[in-house]
Amino acid sequence: MANTIVALATPFGRSGIGVIRLSGPDALAYTQQLASDSGLNLKPRLVRLTRLRDPETTEVIDEALLTYFKSPNSFTGEDVVEISCHGSPVLLRQVIDICLKLGARMADPGEFTLRALANGRIDLAEAEAIRDLIDAQTTASARQAVRQLRGEFSNALKPIKDKLLDLIVVLESALEFVEDDIPEFQTESIKTRLADLGGEIGKLAKTFQAGKLIREGLRVALVGRPNVGKSSLFNALLGSDRAIVTEIAGTTRDQIHEKFTINNIPISLMDTAGLRETVDTVESIGVERSRMAMADADLVVVLLDGSEDLTDEDKDVVARVEDLNHLIVVNKIDKISDERPEELRRDLGSAFRIPHSAFAAVSAKTGSGLESLKQAIVRPFAPKDISNSGYFVSDARHYDLLVRSKDEVASSLILFEQKTSEEIVLVGLHNALRYLGQITGETTTEDMLTRIFATFCIGK
Repeated sequence: MANTIVALATPFGRSGIGVIRLSGPDALAYTQQLASDSGLNLKPRLVRLTRLRDPETTEVIDEALLTYFKSPNSFTGEDVVEISCHGSPVLLRQVIDICLKLGARMADPGEFTLRALANGRIDLAEAEAIRDLIDAQTTASARQAVRQLRGEFSNALKPIKDKLLDLIVVLESALEFVEDDIPEFQTESIKTRLADLGGEIGKLAKTFQAGKLIREGLRVALVGRPNVGKSSLFNALLGSDRAIVTEIAGTTRDQIHEKFTINNIPISLMDTAGLRETVDTVESIGVERSRMAMADADLVVVLLDGSEDLTDEDKDVVARVEDLNHLIVVNKIDKISDERPEELRRDLGSAFRIPHSAFAAVSAKTGSGLESLKQAIVRPFAPKDISNSGYFVSDARHYDLLVRSKDEVASSLILFEQKTSEEIVLVGLHNALRYLGQITGETTTEDMLTRIFATFCIGK
């Protein structure tokens, strides 16, 4: 199998520039065959402008900038050449095809980064940060990915792993060389160190709720009976006329999804069909999908028409969300008195459990109360200052491994306090060390690496 890989490193489509990346032992040789200058001598880290030609026809196909990174001082640790062509999809495909004919092969998703990992240029947590940086939806998520890419997470794990190794050495030594029980003063020290170690791992794991929020955001569903203004509020929150708005009840027949941000938190907003009993086949499908959206959402926003009395349909919708994370919003406050939203809250409060914090009022038409509504949407989920807080664990894989490691340390502490054999206590500590190693890649299996890098884009 060819050991030199090639891929387009920029998005597909027409653009000013398209970058093709080659990595492997023959990257430089293939580039020299592409260049019209047969005596081309590329110097590392210096950009060279040259004409590209088809080696078979000798026809010049483009003028491009060539950048050579010599092994091991490259992203992958191998010889790497980046060819910056004009961004015509036809031209870029032609250059890649020539590279393939010369002997390169198409890179698999994330293979450039995988080679960087294999050659010790980065660890696994840093590799995953590259993917997260590319996929970042907000400045906060990009900032967290950069911090992980710079090794902040790996550096936080290193002292924890060192302390864990120190404890393992102490217990292994006791197992091998000490015939009597461990002295009382050393026993208390080990207990304290195990408890502190579990606390440190747990502290990192607890940041996941905020980290997941930054990375993945919230799924918010707008629900309510027909014609209460869901689509109008949907458009108002987005700041664009995305959903069709008419006076006809039941205009929205299916879910509409759009994304926007509140306080650097990605929000996936769903406008749903009005909830009511209907004999219309299409509308009934939309109603069923609305109910499914309610179950899947992180937050359900129930919209009421403040200019009308509560109906049985309104109460039915509120009843459906009572056990879900929800927010009751009174719409059309531009048409009602200032006291009306509080009257509706009291009316609903007599039958349902609705905290005062889960109630808001807005006018989708004028925008009044819109900013307060946005803050009410994220308030139950977000830390106080998501932009300036410390590093957050944002990957579910990392969180799972941290929790497993913490549980193993806690289990070993209990066993040690029960004066169980050091050999049994050590099993949990070795497991904890292995889980931490899986985060940064020291103990990760090939199958796990394959699954992780399958989530990367081709060319990275």
